[in-house]
Amino acid sequence: MTIHVEGLVAIAVFYALILFVGIWAAWKNKHSGEAEGTDRSETIMVGGRDIGLFVGGFTMTATWVGGGYINGTAENVYKPGFGLAWAQAPFGYALSLVVGGLFFAKPMRSRGYVTMLDPFQQLYGKRMGGLLFIPALMGEIFWSAAILSALGATLSVILDMDIKMSVVISALIAIFYTLVGGLYSVAYTDVVQLFCIFIGLWISVPFALTNPAVSDITVTAVKEVYQSPWRGSISRKDTWVWIDNFCLLMLGGIPWQVYFQRVLSASSATYAQVLSFLAAFGCIVMAVPSVLIGAIGASTDWNQTSYGPIPPRQNDKADMILPIVLQHLCPPFVSFFGLGAVSAAVMSSADSSILSASSMFARNIYQLVFRQSASDREIVWVMRITIFIFGGLAMLMALVTGTVYGLWYLSSDLVYVIIFPQLLSVLFIKGTNTYGSVAAYVFGMILRIGGGEPYLQLPPFIYYPGWTTEKRMHHNTKEMVEVVIQKFPFKTVSMLASFLGNVVFSHLAKYLFESGKISHKYDFLEAVVSKHSGEIMDRTTLVTRGNNIGLSEMVSVKPRLSVTLAAAFTRRDTLPKETVEEEEEEDSSPDSFHHDKE
Repeated sequence: MTIHVEGLVAIAVFYALILFVGIWAAWKNKHSGEAEGTDRSETIMVGGRDIGLFVGGFTMTATWVGGGYINGTAENVYKPGFGLAWAQAPFGYALSLVVGGLFFAKPMRSRGYVTMLDPFQQLYGKRMGGLLFIPALMGEIFWSAAILSALGATLSVILDMDIKMSVVISALIAIFYTLVGGLYSVAYTDVVQLFCIFIGLWISVPFALTNPAVSDITVTAVKEVYQSPWRGSISRKDTWVWIDNFCLLMLGGIPWQVYFQRVLSASSATYAQVLSFLAAFGCIVMAVPSVLIGAIGASTDWNQTSYGPIPPRQNDKADMILPIVLQHLCPPFVSFFGLGAVSAAVMSSADSSILSASSMFARNIYQLVFRQSASDREIVWVMRITIFIFGGLAMLMALVTGTVYGLWYLSSDLVYVIIFPQLLSVLFIKGTNTYGSVAAYVFGMILRIGGGEPYLQLPPFIYYPGWTTEKRMHHNTKEMVEVVIQKFPFKTVSMLASFLGNVVFSHLAKYLFESGKISHKYDFLEAVVSKHSGEIMDRTTLVTRGNNIGLSEMVSVKPRLSVTLAAAFTRRDTLPKETVEEEEEEDSSPDSFHHDKE
């Protein structure tokens, strides 16, 4: 195997730059928040809540524009039978950010939460928060593993480099600067990485377009030249599948800690919304070169290139079309720039997911469930240890698990069908409680897993209307196997069933206990009768100051970088009218210590 020395030098320089920026960001902000009395752990999680529009917009965009995003978009445009019509990620994630900015960013940021799981533990209790942590953690870890695996494959294509070595080096660098600087390092490196992605891919596009082996992409978009038109189409039988997948991207892209970590780090609720809209625009812009590269791949006579006469799609290499185009249709120095772009995309997503997973564990599991009296220093060390553990776990899965993509597909579906409806309920629906939350969790999980997962060879035990069977090549064994394909939009139906289950069972439990149909002693979740139990986390348990519990929403915060954070916590115009009235009543009541869950 021949190692491309120039490519290795280019990658080494890029990695050194990222590492330098990450360490510099950590050093620059090492005393951030000390003068204002902000806990170091909270500074690591949400960056002292002083992330501005420039850095915030870049870091939120870079979180979505990962290796899977740019590689997957190019792959779908290139694959015959799919094309641009099935490249849903750019518009799906952009709309996800718009919906998140319009409806979710303001209430989450205004109430001063630190992680996405805070409102769940506030309303449904610490045990339910622990249950919801499971799909959230799975999503973050499997996503990191999937994109690290994609990076290893990409480097092996262009540099003839050992896959395992490239995965280990990339993961260790991301873990190291995340460990040192937390969100500050992640955010500042995201700025550099996004510039690298933009410049690297756009430099490559003109060279690939003008290669003699490439036909006019405007012609191949509508006419069959080397394969079916790359514009693609949606057949009537696949309409519901398309809608199901689009809803998964648009709504399932909201309930992720990587998104809310940026929202909650914004210097105000309004800034949090603006960051979402900027990132939505950035996602569309960053997808354009990937779409063009996919179209170029579909317009290439591969027999005229160094790749060989057999197109990548026939070699089961459609998922590698982006690095293949960079390598075989561009000069070497250009392909190395593009490779830096792919590496940047992967690291910008991997570091965010690792930090998000460790933040949720340290705060919502370790601190709020097991050690409410834990010191700030203790929480910081728990975060550092879990950053290393979760990062190492993602790296290990990328190296040894052949089904990492299937695991991520399934876990992202569980985030959609379980966490999204619960987030909707906890923020906007009055009267839901822990009983409804448990029912929703069970409904969503059974209905989604019941539909099976072809990529994992997981057979369904629920056959939804319109199901069919297809022969597909197994991604590991390369053998043709028969799999069940669900044509019914069962993912979105599972999500709606989960949402309705939460509302219905919450009100049913409330009625049965309060009417005396069921004895109060059977309220074992302490969610209806025992409102003031230690299990239900009211607002006072969301922030710890030493051994004393402080009220999160009312904690006074000093001005920071000319932005008064206290205003962001107590701005009445950002909350519903009835919420403002309830808070005023609570402020005037001597018994306002406990949060009324109704």
